Amino acid sequence: MAIERKGDVTFQGSPLTVLGPKLKVGDKAPNFRLLSNDLTEVTLKSSSGKVRLISVVPSLDTGICDTQTRRFNEEAAKFGSDVVVLTVSVDLPFAQKRWCGAAGVDRVETLSDHRDMNFGNAYGTHVKELRLEQRSIFIVDKKDIIRYVQYVPEIAQHPDYEEAINALIKVVNE
Repeated sequence: MAIERKGDVTFQGSPLTVLGPKLKVGDKAPNFRLLSNDLTEVTLKSSSGKVRLISVVPSLDTGICDTQTRRFNEEAAKFGSDVVVLTVSVDLPFAQKRWCGAAGVDRVETLSDHRDMNFGNAYGTHVKELRLEQRSIFIVDKKDIIRYVQYVPEIAQHPDYEEAINALIKVVNE
């Protein structure tokens, strides 16, 4: 049975339940199984040896999620090939591909958790009542250790982009 964190996130002020553990800095990053836009399986090991910024959004087709993904796409251009930026949502892979094409997003890899919420349950971002992901950001270093975590407490709220980017710069420069 999954860990239930009642009231750990709100949507327009109403408390919701999040499934999975609340990860913290220093934890070993859990493995995950997600689908890429071409329906191939992607795991944590797929980007082994790289620093990963994992941006988690409820749905790319909403304003804040759109902004969040575009922002990290912009930021990704500033980092070399040792940094991978992944965006995780429950949108279908086909919708993610369409959205990326329409938005001109080409530096972020969008990945779908629609199949079984494997990522959401492992990273503690599965919003039970909505079957969506809680907006969050994780930075995982080259050794698969979580170096930064930001769980955004209100779904309809932007993450702290500057804090996340500064944490990424710190991990990259170590």
